[in-house]
Amino acid sequence: MLSYRHSFHAGNPADVIKHLVLAEVLEYMIQKDKPFDYIDTHSGAGLFELSNADAQKTLEYKQGIGKLWDAQLEHGALQRYVQLVKSFNKNKLAFYPGSPKVAETFLRREDKGWFFELHPQDLALLQRNTEHKKSLRVRAEDGFKGLLGLLPPQSRRAVVLMDPPYEIKQDYESAIQSIIKAHKKFASATYMIWYPVVDRDRINLMEAQLTASGIRNIHLYELATSADTEERGMTSSGMIVINPPWTLFNTMQSVLPELVTKLSASDGFYRAEVLVSE
Repeated sequence: MLSYRHSFHAGNPADVIKHLVLAEVLEYMIQKDKPFDYIDTHSGAGLFELSNADAQKTLEYKQGIGKLWDAQLEHGALQRYVQLVKSFNKNKLAFYPGSPKVAETFLRREDKGWFFELHPQDLALLQRNTEHKKSLRVRAEDGFKGLLGLLPPQSRRAVVLMDPPYEIKQDYESAIQSIIKAHKKFASATYMIWYPVVDRDRINLMEAQLTASGIRNIHLYELATSADTEERGMTSSGMIVINPPWTLFNTMQSVLPELVTKLSASDGFYRAEVLVSE
C-alpha cells in the first residue's frame, strides 16, 4: 500500500517531537570532526508547503508548529527547533521541513545522507528537494531492507531515523525487527524509531520486544496531546532512541513539560523513560 502522504500531517505535534529529537541528536553528532552517515528509511517529500490542499484539508500544523511559531519559549532546545523551521520561511509560516531537510541543515560536506521513499509522487518531490547536493542520495527502495544494505557504513558513525507510515499493521513488527537486525550489523549507531499511539497495546508490544532483544541503552520520549482513547485517531506519538547522546535525557525531561503546556489539552501528558540502561 502506498496511499500515505505526509503532506496532510506536516508540522503537527507528532512532527514537533520527532524533529526536535532528530535535531538534538544531529547537533550532538556534529560536535566531532569525524564524518557520519544519516539514514532516513521513510523520507517522504522532504519539504511541505502548508498552503497546499493536503495541509489545508486537515490544518494539523496549526496544532503543532503553528502554536510554537510566535510563542514565548523557555527551553533552548525548543527555541533552536523553531528557529530551524523559521530558516525555511520568510516572515510567516508557509513551509515545514520534513526529516530530510531537517537533517540537511546539520550534514556537512564530509557527511552522507541516505533517503528511502517508495510513493511515486513523494519520491519525485524528494529527488527535487535533494538534487542540489551530491552527498544526499535518494533511493526508490523499501527502507526496511535498504537500511541493512548500508550497514556498517564506511564512516563507522551513523544516525538512523525509522519513520514508517504504519498504514498497515505489519509496519509495527517490521520496524522493530529491522532495527534489531540493523543493530546486530552495526551496534554503535544511534537508532530512532518514531511511533504513533493509536492502539496503546501495539506500542507496549514494541517496547517489550525491544526490551527483550538484548539491546542496551534504549530511551523513550512521548508527547500526548490528549489521554489514550479507544476511539479512532492518534492521541500521542513518540521516539524510541537507541544509543542516544548522553545529553538527550535531561534535555527531553525538561522540554516535554513545556511542550505539553503549549500543545496539549488538559489531559495531555508526556513520557521520558529509560527502557534499558547502558
